[in-house]
Amino acid sequence: MFTGLIEQLGTIDRIERREDGLSIRIRCALHPYRLGESIAVNGTCLTVKSFDETQFEADASLETIDKTNLDSLEEGNRVHLERALALGDRLGGHMVTGHVDGVGSMIARTPEGDYIRASFEVPRRLAPFLAPKGSIAVNGVSLTVNTVTGTRFDVMLVPYTLDETTFGEMADGATVNLEVDILAKYVASLMGKPGVDAPEG
Repeated sequence: MFTGLIEQLGTIDRIERREDGLSIRIRCALHPYRLGESIAVNGTCLTVKSFDETQFEADASLETIDKTNLDSLEEGNRVHLERALALGDRLGGHMVTGHVDGVGSMIARTPEGDYIRASFEVPRRLAPFLAPKGSIAVNGVSLTVNTVTGTRFDVMLVPYTLDETTFGEMADGATVNLEVDILAKYVASLMGKPGVDAPEG
């Protein structure tokens, strides 16, 4: 479980693509690690399989690749990193599982003073889980939804977020990992509504 508060940015050092998925090596300063621990990479929960003081390695299955933007990453790209929440830690963002629901895209950036209003397009099946003032994780970052219009939503990116994440350098059209609020998913399930894995239509 994560909070959506990014600890630091890492850099993709190597990506090895295989028939059954991919292996990724990330340079960062999160050491010390433990084998088998979970680290969210752009909001995707990955398991540490090896490490040293300057980097760690993890695998992503075909299912993970299908649901995320990890396969679009290239060596040298920067990514958001967050270690799993420890019991007793402050929950400053919202409850994030690291199980990405789908891939969306940034469609517009509008400066508003020191802030940026960022607009994102989501798959149609995820739109019912968006609500004004609700929470969403975008590339693992906990954000508050401002407005929702169909399959689009806006957020306000404050200077700190722009400085400490890759959002400050993200271009229009960039793909992003999306995880909708887990509470919204449970409510939809209890009401018998189609889930996030429902086919588009």
